[in-house]
Amino acid sequence: MDHVDSEPGLLRGPLSWALDARAVSIFSPKFCAEILEGEGALAPELTERARAGIDALVAARVGGDCWSGAFKTTPGRTVLVVAPSTLGDAFDRMIAAAISEGGQGNIALLVPGDASKATQETLARLATEHGMDLIARQADAWSLTDGIATLYTIDSELGFLALLRGIRVRCFGRPFYAGFGLTEDDAAIPAHPHKRSVEELFAAACLTATDYTDPYSKTASSFEEACATLADWRRVNDANRGIAVCMGMSFWKQERMADVLRSSECVPEFHKTTGAAIAAAKRRGGAIAVWAAREPADLAPAAAEAGVPVVRIEDGFVRSVGLGADFTQAASIVLDRTGIYFDPAKPSDLETLLQTTEFDTRLVERAGRLIDTLVARGITKYNTGAAMPDIDVPSGKRTLFVPGQVQDDRSVATGGAGIYRNIDLLQRVRTLNPDAFIIYKPHPDVDAGHRLGAIPEDEALRHADRIVRGVSTAAIIPVVDEIHTLTSLTGFEALIRRRKVVTYGQPFYSGWGLTTDLAPVERRKRNLSIEELIAGSLVLYPRYFDPVTRLSCGPEILIERLSHPELWKPGALIILRRFQGNLMRLLGNFITKKTSHVGSTAHLDKRQKHVKPA
Repeated sequence: MDHVDSEPGLLRGPLSWALDARAVSIFSPKFCAEILEGEGALAPELTERARAGIDALVAARVGGDCWSGAFKTTPGRTVLVVAPSTLGDAFDRMIAAAISEGGQGNIALLVPGDASKATQETLARLATEHGMDLIARQADAWSLTDGIATLYTIDSELGFLALLRGIRVRCFGRPFYAGFGLTEDDAAIPAHPHKRSVEELFAAACLTATDYTDPYSKTASSFEEACATLADWRRVNDANRGIAVCMGMSFWKQERMADVLRSSECVPEFHKTTGAAIAAAKRRGGAIAVWAAREPADLAPAAAEAGVPVVRIEDGFVRSVGLGADFTQAASIVLDRTGIYFDPAKPSDLETLLQTTEFDTRLVERAGRLIDTLVARGITKYNTGAAMPDIDVPSGKRTLFVPGQVQDDRSVATGGAGIYRNIDLLQRVRTLNPDAFIIYKPHPDVDAGHRLGAIPEDEALRHADRIVRGVSTAAIIPVVDEIHTLTSLTGFEALIRRRKVVTYGQPFYSGWGLTTDLAPVERRKRNLSIEELIAGSLVLYPRYFDPVTRLSCGPEILIERLSHPELWKPGALIILRRFQGNLMRLLGNFITKKTSHVGSTAHLDKRQKHVKPA
């Protein structure tokens, strides 16, 4: 398509986001007119695709200026007049017709965002004189047309959206959609020789005369793909609009969290104390987003008393190339408004989603493709570690993999079902499986020297047959028969790879008929397929962030980025953090050799207590 006479298309992201978000579509009015003014009907398959496209657009409420907050007009106002930025004869005719046809006191008058001060004053005076609602702020295009019966416009894009919703449109200018029998046009507007259906209008404008670009790959895209992308962006933007304040977030996370939680209208403030966070949230009229593992004990009761909602945030399940404890930024998070996925004390948003969602065929098939990609590319939460070394397992023995965990992790404290230490888990696994060959892998954050949970090697080997370090879990899982875990995400990663998983605690993925649970969560009664579990846990529940474009994205985009390690090169802060971890690990080894109570981990716990969880 010739872009000389082109302009931004109907599908575009917020102005405040990266340029890539705005350049999703380019529309050619000239090409559109040539199509619509040509003789003959458009191809049936194109109009069928157009009908599906209209339905998708209206359902997603994307297109046009849809990124501002919703506007609620006075009940009973069924006429919307869209004023132009420059007033003139056409506007005079339009406002006179609206007053005559719409009825006094039944009209809302929209002031354009680029109107001059003089135009704003004129429109305000008109609204007062005729009892109109004056809409003098940016508002979501779809909310502006909710509940209206007639829209009056000169050439606004809102007129096109109104037509797609089946709303009567009175037109006093010559936009691309006027003159084809779909609008009721002012006498001064000449009619085109051919009538067109709304499907033909949409097919010409949005399927033929618009070029689409994938904002992540910068390659050619389609209307359907662009619409799906903007639908995801809208869900994120609408949810973020309600978040006013962040707290409990380490200094190195704040820039990324500001990106992930921004909306088209604001970026959340960061506060350290409960009092300051609640005061700011009340002033800004929004919720507090708190890092779940660092939530102050007084936040929930104080926020409830103040009437401030609390949203809990944690890392997602496919996160990065590198450890969070090394200060590697997360590219996936979860937001939970009722609990948090690792705490089984009460249902979280994830548990409710898994319990109640009817997973349609499209979503299940998408989850199946995700599983295939995750397995084929060896993707895990952190995507670190080497290949699995050769291990000589005695013939006929079941091979069990026990992943270590961070001892003071909240998932252990809340979901461990009475088991809190790695050594206790190993003992339990050995007791229940006396003849199995057990492989134990310490948690990478613990091995890196940042977190609690280290076990002296000789003590671990009383219960495990082999200890492996620095090996990717994706490399271990395929060569073992079973995974025995407390609450580790490794169990989830093993389910993806079709391995038997035995849970000793109460992780989010237990209780759905896919795991053998020694401490079941009684309220989880539904049986899910692995595809349904993945659809809920990796598609519907988390947020993903593209580190290249800095845009919200789907899991498929992030998985593609994770497959390119050059995008995740460590900066100075990560290198320094790793150096600190190496020093702490060497110190721990030194203390272990010097201390006389070799069977105890108290000395390791003591030297690690001052290292705060990341």
